[in-house]
Amino acid sequence: MIDKISLILVIVGALNWGSIGLFQFDIVGWLCGGQDSIVARIIFTLVALAGIWCISMLFRDRNELEVGTVEGID
Repeated sequence: MIDKISLILVIVGALNWGSIGLFQFDIVGWLCGGQDSIVARIIFTLVALAGIWCISMLFRDRNELEVGTVEGID
């Protein structure tokens, strides 16, 4: 479950950075009342933590990442 939440947050971050790069528009900042608002800062922090969590997915076994897979059961 934490993997899915992390991936969603990383996707949100990627879309936000894409909008900044393409249009110079910060969606999260706009929705939360500016980049300096506490809500925006919390979202930015959660996205960063999700990105760090997703690094661990690079080093896991493929079977561990599949939903519903139990180790040792075919």
